[in-house]
Formats: sequence, structure tokens, C-alpha cells
Amino acid sequence: MSVIELKPGSSGGGRGLAWQSLTAIRRRWVAAAFTVCAVYGGAVALFAGLPLHRFWGVSAGIGYLLAAVAVLAWRARRPSGLDLALALSFCGALIVPLLWMAAAGKQQPEVTVIINSARMLVHHGTPYQSTAALSAAHRRYDYDPYLPVMTLFGLPRGLGGARMVTDPRIWFGVIFVAAFGLALAVAGGRDWLRWTAFIAASPVIALELAVGGTDVPVLALMCLGMALLWMPPRQAGPVPGEPSRARPVLAGLALGVAAAMKATAWPALVIAFVLLLVTEGKRATIRFTLTALAVCAVLIGPFAAISPGALVTNTISFPLGLTSSRSPAASPLPGHLLAATGHTGHLIAVGLLALAGLAVAASLVVRPPRTVPSATWRLILGLALMFTLAPATRFGYYLYPVGLLVWLLIARTGRRAA
Repeated sequence: MSVIELKPGSSGGGRGLAWQSLTAIRRRWVAAAFTVCAVYGGAVALFAGLPLHRFWGVSAGIGYLLAAVAVLAWRARRPSGLDLALALSFCGALIVPLLWMAAAGKQQPEVTVIINSARMLVHHGTPYQSTAALSAAHRRYDYDPYLPVMTLFGLPRGLGGARMVTDPRIWFGVIFVAAFGLALAVAGGRDWLRWTAFIAASPVIALELAVGGTDVPVLALMCLGMALLWMPPRQAGPVPGEPSRARPVLAGLALGVAAAMKATAWPALVIAFVLLLVTEGKRATIRFTLTALAVCAVLIGPFAAISPGALVTNTISFPLGLTSSRSPAASPLPGHLLAATGHTGHLIAVGLLALAGLAVAASLVVRPPRTVPSATWRLILGLALMFTLAPATRFGYYLYPVGLLVWLLIARTGRRAA
């Protein structure tokens, strides 16, 4: 971990590099960030409609407030005060609510969907109910919109019973912290351990992870895949044993696993393919593509061969609103508002979504990205358009573009400092 002294009134570093490390930021700004988070937690506690969200708001608000006090009360130049603040926010916003909900068996429906799919896999060899069974039941939570790897997070509960440690959210959190921290370190981010703790405890990640969390590991693996396409930063010439070019096989592995979890990772595969083709040539692109396809074939292929209709109905038709039961994702965004007007509006929303995808694809042909930052920005834009125009959507999906943006900013600042 990079250790940079945090001095009262010091911005630490040159212009634009002051936040290369959390310890280099003025402490009043760090305290202000925790205070804003505390206000957000309090607002969730007061106004959220779901009891789980209100409990998170109380716990997180207290943790953030104590963290702000710890930063302001800190007088020494050592980073111990900041570490205490990070620990308080991490415990209050993530550890306490997550463990309490896991122990009490309280979660949002998507966690139950994953657990039921894991039980289906154990007893029937597939995580998906057949098209006939879904049509007869007319229950939206019988659908499993996730790809097979997501089911693996439910296997500990399906095999080991209802225990706290078998809750899928515990493993969502473990994968996120490990993969996101590695993505920062690989891309050249400084003080990446503290940044990982800070981001994991932020409301964007902590609330999602405590109550549901299905998108969090996918985001982390997407960041890791993009990081592995970035040549390591150079500080004082080549480092013995350090790779000098992008790592297409490892990137294909990370993005392939993400794509086998949820379809939201598929755009990252396309953009990474174009980036490698332009910057690294055909050989690296082939290695990346074959790795990603092999991962998807191994992890998705068996279920596609056993019950292709069920796979398509659950993971494609249901999220697009093409089944008799509609997805519960219904935030008042343009795509959903159009779909809610009726059949014609739904077709318009799907058409706009397809046009947005074609526009992003055309931009990759006309002006392909030549750096990881430009590729990441293209991914951020594409995902934001997709979530805005999708018929079944929710505000929480913007976790993807926000998380990618934060990862990119921290990594770029660290590389510039190097």
C-alpha cells in the first residue's frame, strides 16, 4: 500500500494529482465526503419504502458520521485516523447490515431467485425452469434472468443450508473487494487498498451489496478485464519480470466470467475486442477472443445444449419484457415509461435500445478506441444508454457506469503520479 502523509491543509501532489491517494487529500474534504454519505444514509433511513433499505440507512448513517468525526479529530500526520475512519464506514455501511441481514435471512427477491436456481441446479441439473412451467405459473420471480455463473453464488446455500456464511451476498462482497482491488493495482492506482475500502463502503456499492448485490461482482470483473488490457505504468524504465504489453488471455478470462454472469458485461467484450484489434494486432485479439469464448462455452454451453428455450426465455425474453410476466425492474426511466404505455410503446423502447446499440457499434468502426481510457468511456456511454432505454430498468443499474468511471479516475491519477 502506498503511504503518503496527510498533512492538515496539504493537498499532496501537483495539480490534478492531489487525490492519487486518500492520504493526500485535504482532511476536510475527506470529512465532507463522509458527511455527504451520512446525509444520504439518513435520507434512506427516513424515506425509503423498504424496511431493509431503512435498516441499512440507519447503520450506514451512523458509520459514516463516526468516520467523519474520526477524520476531523485526527491531528497526527500518520494515516491512522483515516484508517480508523475507513474501518468505521466499512463496518457501518457494509459489514453490520450485511451480516445482520444474512443471519436473519432477509434479502431482496433477486437473492432468493439465485438460491432457488442453485437448488434447481442441484436437483434437476439446470438452474432454469422450462418455458411451459413458467407460462403455467405466471410468477415473475420464477424467472432467472441471470446467466449460469451467477447461480454458483447460491450453491453454498443450496448445499449447506441456511447459514450466514452461505448467503450469496457474502461471496458477492468477497469477489468485489478482491477483483476491484486487483483492478486498481493492475491499472496503476495508488493506495489501492484504501481506495478499495472507501469504494466498497460508499453508498453506491454498500447499499446494493447489503440488500442484493448481483451487479457488484460483475462490475468488479469488468474493471479487472479493462485493467488487464492496460500496459503497466512505467516509473523508471522497464521492470524485470513485468509484462510490457496488454494481457489478452487474462483479460479474456475476467471478461468471459463476467459475461457468463450477466448480459450487462457483453458490451465490454465487444469494446475490448475492438481495442485489441486496433492496438495489439490480430494475434492478441485472437487470444483474447478464444479465451473469452472458451470460458462462455464451458460455463454456458451445457445449459444451452440441455434447454436452449428455457435459457433464452429466462435470460433474454424476460429482461426485455417479451414474456407474460414482466420484470420487476421498473424505475421511471425513458425506456420503462415508453414500455408502460402499451404494446406500441414497448416496441418503440426496444427499437430505441437497438438503435443505441447500433450507434455505439458504428462509433467503434468509424472511430475505434486506441487507449483503455477511451475504450472505458465508450463502455460507460453504451451502458448508460442501455439502462436509460431498456424496457425493464432501474436506477441501481447505473452502478456500472459510475463504478467504471471511479475506477478509471483513480487508476489514471495513479499512473500520472508514477
